[in-house]
Amino acid sequence: MKKLIISVALSSAAFCLYGVPSRLADGDGITVHEWGTFTSVAGPDGTPVTWNVLGCGSDLPHFVRVVGYKYVPDKVRMETPVLYFYSSHDLDASVKVSFPHGTITEFYPNAEWQENGNGFQWKSIKVQPGATPEFPIEAAPSRYYAARATDAAPLEVNGQHEKFLFYRGVADIPVPLSARVEDERGIITVTNTGKDPVPAVMLFENRGGSIGYRNAGVIDTARTIERPLLDQVSSSQIKTDLEGALIAQGLYPKEAAAMIDTWRDSWFEEGSRLIYILPESAVNAMVPLEIKPVPARITRVFVGRIELITSETKKTVSAAAAKNDTHTLALYRRFLQPVGRSIGKAVNLPCEADRQ
Repeated sequence: MKKLIISVALSSAAFCLYGVPSRLADGDGITVHEWGTFTSVAGPDGTPVTWNVLGCGSDLPHFVRVVGYKYVPDKVRMETPVLYFYSSHDLDASVKVSFPHGTITEFYPNAEWQENGNGFQWKSIKVQPGATPEFPIEAAPSRYYAARATDAAPLEVNGQHEKFLFYRGVADIPVPLSARVEDERGIITVTNTGKDPVPAVMLFENRGGSIGYRNAGVIDTARTIERPLLDQVSSSQIKTDLEGALIAQGLYPKEAAAMIDTWRDSWFEEGSRLIYILPESAVNAMVPLEIKPVPARITRVFVGRIELITSETKKTVSAAAAKNDTHTLALYRRFLQPVGRSIGKAVNLPCEADRQ
């Protein structure tokens, strides 16, 4: 696995947003919204296990900066957090991101690393509502571009233009839920490992294009969720429910739609997984953030994805490995390593096959 050589730590002087109220008393200051994801794979006891967090290569445009990293195992991929700014007038801002127990691997526009391992920072952000700059784009398709479909103000950082601030990272950290697969009983035991309720939890399954889905709602402590029946719900209903959950947590409708459009192919791909919304307090603790001037309003909505290794997944991968069926193996992409461990086989897939 790969990990940044440069560690990211929280500056002791940082004023983190988990101390900032949702709205200040006076003024027409900026509003900042952020969405992002945390992806993990549940092991036999329900806690995260190591997996191929970076895949076979970057799925991002070449203008996104990729930082040097080294090979080490990781358990959580922080994927595509984006920060949107809303303002009635032009202004200058700065943003500092820390990932105290992980490492940042990609970002755009260009940011500056802080001395003494204090993280990285966009020091001079020009928020330009009403501007119509040309954003960078490449001929090759990428899920990166879907995040631009919002009403957020364009940004300029050192001559680079974008609709948002973007970053990614990897870490060996716990996540707010554990998810243990009880194959004999056909249920998933989900336990809240944090202090605050997890506001929305959904169980999704796709087997050869037949989909199933259960909305488990809020989880305060623990709950068992029965595996869904397949072909009992439409994909449009799942999208509507998920979009509604994101809006309920504070995202604007266009932001929620952009997030789902970004990750639709990944969240709804072959396999079984929990999709949940992290408590904002957990996001603030995992990824502290400092913004100047302090926003009048801020919302951070992160979706967690926990990949589940069910008996069906084990059988499918085992049979495909025996036949060297690279097409079927490619459906599981980055998760083949932990699935292989669960069936006692080393299951490998060349990157070329993974991209077919």
